[in-house]
Amino acid sequence: MSAAAALLLATGCTADGGSGPASPAAGTPTAGSTASAAAPASASPSPSAPPAKGSVRVVSTVAQGLESPWGLAPLPGGDLLVSSRDEGTITRVDAESGELTVLGEVPGVAPGGEGGLLGIALSPKFAEDRLVYAYFTTESDNRIARLLYDESRPAGQRLGAPDTVLRGIPKGVVHNGGRIAFGPDGMLYAGTGETGDTGLSQDKASLGGKILRMTPDGQPVHGNPEADSVVYSYGHRNVQGLAWDGQKRLWAAEFGQNTWDELNLIKPGGNYGWPETEGKDGGAGFTEPVAQWPTADASPSGIAVARGSVWMAGLRGERLWRIPMAGERPSAAPQAFLEGEYGRLRTVAAAGGDRLWLVTSETDTRGTPEAGDDRILLLEVR
Repeated sequence: MSAAAALLLATGCTADGGSGPASPAAGTPTAGSTASAAAPASASPSPSAPPAKGSVRVVSTVAQGLESPWGLAPLPGGDLLVSSRDEGTITRVDAESGELTVLGEVPGVAPGGEGGLLGIALSPKFAEDRLVYAYFTTESDNRIARLLYDESRPAGQRLGAPDTVLRGIPKGVVHNGGRIAFGPDGMLYAGTGETGDTGLSQDKASLGGKILRMTPDGQPVHGNPEADSVVYSYGHRNVQGLAWDGQKRLWAAEFGQNTWDELNLIKPGGNYGWPETEGKDGGAGFTEPVAQWPTADASPSGIAVARGSVWMAGLRGERLWRIPMAGERPSAAPQAFLEGEYGRLRTVAAAGGDRLWLVTSETDTRGTPEAGDDRILLLEVR
């Protein structure tokens, strides 16, 4: 047995930060039990709260035949960019025909385990600067770089050389984080993992096990908890979901280990407890999750906000979770959709109004791919 495999077995950790079978403590729901959410803010949800029960309809399969898709970035005009974790490439998807055009390979990507080419995002000024941001694993670290997208060049050669904006994020076989997104403030946010070294999460000098906030050039932002640091929140295990609601609140999805996966409301300087606690009731000084799930039911990756709910893609859980919100608290119990229908679900992104894009993850070596995998689906949600 390899050292990496032994580590996974010893920690109970499976693919993408999920967990192996655990012996629940008394009163702890077992795998397959109903998700647990915090109590609503009041007995009667506010008028702005979405209905307690929602719905999901698959409108179409936008694309298929993708290899280890991970990040998704909608382009102006409706087409999509999707990254391949293991191939290190970025591909353009024609949203009407499903045609795939490889833009190019990101130099320096070193795939392995859960590392490789992960999240991507467009510059807030993409219409002018044509910059695509990418989070990826190299031989020495995880880093964030930006690349010029030049449509005038031949297919396969449309990406410029990477301009690194942040380096030195710890890398590992597991728990590399990888989600990046620009917030309503125009700043770049990144979710990182602790690479299996749990001590990094509480170490404010480390970039591992954190949510980072930086300028588009990778510099600390005025208003960060510490003026000379890009660290925005800490005490995380492996953050792969970032999204903002209509009130500009930041939400994050996080892998648990043996007990609870989490949906967290992120506050500047917040300590989210790992490895001292997992899930709720962690004690003084830690910020509790807004909702939690047994790890077999979720292993969450991407999240999005639409129709007043947070939508969370599950890898090990192979389902899409809907968490209806009333302000900062759930207004009703989380509800699962598409359970087992498309396999592992990696990324979900808002497509405007009542539409979402959903990316499957069956070809990442942890799934059981079928003909057509992996796919991008267009959903109608309520």
